[in-house]
Parts: sequence; C-alpha cells; structure tokens
Amino acid sequence: MDAKGRVYKFGDNIDTDVIIPARYLNTQDMKELAAHCMEYADPDFADKVNTGDIMVAGENFGCGSSREHAPASIKALGISCVIASSFARIFYRNSINIGLPILECPEASKDIEDGDDISVDFSTGVITNSTKGKTYQAAPFPDFIKEIIAAGGLLNSIK
Repeated sequence: MDAKGRVYKFGDNIDTDVIIPARYLNTQDMKELAAHCMEYADPDFADKVNTGDIMVAGENFGCGSSREHAPASIKALGISCVIASSFARIFYRNSINIGLPILECPEASKDIEDGDDISVDFSTGVITNSTKGKTYQAAPFPDFIKEIIAAGGLLNSIK
C-alpha cells in the first residue's frame, strides 16, 4: 500500500475546477475524467502521467466545490498519492472516501520539485525523495484510513 513515482508539482489554492473542469461533470466515465484531469493547469498533464506517479501541491489543494469528480479524476489517471501543505477539508474527505491516499506535509510540499522521484510509506508517513536524498515526515494514516484505502474506498471497506 505504498507509493513510488515521478512528481508533478502544482502551487497553492488549486481548486476543483482546475482539477476537473465543470464541463466534464456530466460524465461518470472515469477514463474521460482522467483524460481532462488538471488540463487548466497543464494541458498535457494526462498524457505525461504514468501509473503510480505522485502529485505534490502547496496550500489548500482541492478548494472550491465539493465535487467527488476531482479526486476521482486524479485516482482514475493513476496518481498513487497526493502530497500538499494542506487540503480543503471536503476534498480530503472525498479523497479518503474513494481510496485516494493524500498526505499533508508542508516541508515536503516546499522542498520537493517537479520531476523528482519519491516514495511514500503510508504505514510510517515517511516520504523519501531519492532525487535529493532527503526524507520528510508526514503523519501516518490511522488504521481505519489504511483499511479504507486498501479496500479501494469507503463503500468497498463497508462491504
């Protein structure tokens, strides 16, 4: 249940309209949502991402409307984890509910750069930047969140 991949870095206050533009909210097709993930911030983002890659952002990631489409598009694209200085509360909750691992770590958010190769140990909260030879400490997930993520989301964990 760990993550390892290339970093795609974004700034502060990335709202849900940037994560997935509103014009795509009528679809439930996860491939369609993934294809348009972050296109306002980086039109080629979906074409560059490999399964397992990691997003790093600044403060207040996922602010704006409470749509579940935003974390769903990130997960459908194959992003294995999102690290930020802070998350909007509803985005944080929606991410965990669908099984998308997200970690708050201001130090990692500031120091990790676009293109770095990092790994994340969800059990310990240790983020390792192999490009820079540095580690950062995020709070590890409590057991109940680990179970939700391992099951692929809240509904699956209840089943």
